[in-house]
Amino acid sequence: MENQKKVSAISDVGAWGMNIVSSVGIIMANKQLMSNGGYGFSFATTLTGFHFAVTALVGLVSNATGYSASKHVPIWELLWFSLVANTSITAMNLSLMLNSVGFYQISKLSMIPVVCVMEWILHSKHYSREVKMSVMVVVVGVGVCTVTDVKVNLKGFVCACIAVISTSLQQISIGSLQKKYSIGSFELLSKTAPIQAVSLLVFGPFVDYYLSGKLITNYKVSSGVIFFILLSCSLAVFCNVSQYLCIGRFSAVSFQVLGHMKTVCVLTLGWLLFDSELTVKNIMGMVIAVAGMVIYSWAVEREKHANVKTHSHANVKTHSHAKHSLTEEEIRLLQEGIEKNPLEDVELAEAKS
Repeated sequence: MENQKKVSAISDVGAWGMNIVSSVGIIMANKQLMSNGGYGFSFATTLTGFHFAVTALVGLVSNATGYSASKHVPIWELLWFSLVANTSITAMNLSLMLNSVGFYQISKLSMIPVVCVMEWILHSKHYSREVKMSVMVVVVGVGVCTVTDVKVNLKGFVCACIAVISTSLQQISIGSLQKKYSIGSFELLSKTAPIQAVSLLVFGPFVDYYLSGKLITNYKVSSGVIFFILLSCSLAVFCNVSQYLCIGRFSAVSFQVLGHMKTVCVLTLGWLLFDSELTVKNIMGMVIAVAGMVIYSWAVEREKHANVKTHSHANVKTHSHAKHSLTEEEIRLLQEGIEKNPLEDVELAEAKS
């Protein structure tokens, strides 16, 4: 039992580690690929289509070689999930284009309370006071270190709302689909990735043209661009797999809260690798955010132990009541036996006489 817990804990840490490393890595690779100081490849939606195409290819090879098994999930569920996921990607890109960086960061922070509310509505999930407080600490910390100027316009606000709702729904759906159909994270990803890849590669260039005013067919490809696209796609496979793993193992709220560790890592690496400014305000925000994550982890563990104790106590009470009922039944049967035995003796006596 102890060994199983240790293996599970190591697997959990591995999933989080893979997600953080691959997410931060892909951000750094995309920064070099898409920035004006890099290769100026400003086609984010099409690039995401490449990511899912490579992920779908890996899933296909894995199924063909027997490393993973394909389980049945209704096609309408896969189409619905892919629609939500692609809406999330497109709306996020539009939100980043139409809004200031400050408002974009606030919209991303709002996903934590939105996920909490949606899980409460859809799954009747409740959170302890400690969990709610730790979530607020994380939100404040990340807000302090990332939010700068905040400018709002109607189009940007609508896109931000759609992005937050669709992203939150997507993350909740990953966990619910895995539980509903008893399907592994990679198996689910290998089923949804082809649908997302095809739709993003078909519609992505049009979305990118609207966002940047440039056609991907006019872009001059170099060996450096190809290298960073392949690197980005490789990291995307690990990022997508680890995201499904994390949400399958934990919850969408946990994924959002601990996922802000990536923000702290990105800010730190940006300062180390790209000479980004790191102010006292950023450092204070990071410290608050990390403290909130530690408190959140403690609160979740405390909640788990409390639930285990409650279930154990309930099981003991149930067992006690069951034993008490069984004893009463035994007494009743004994009484009936005592009452029946004299009657049988009388009948026998009369027969003998």
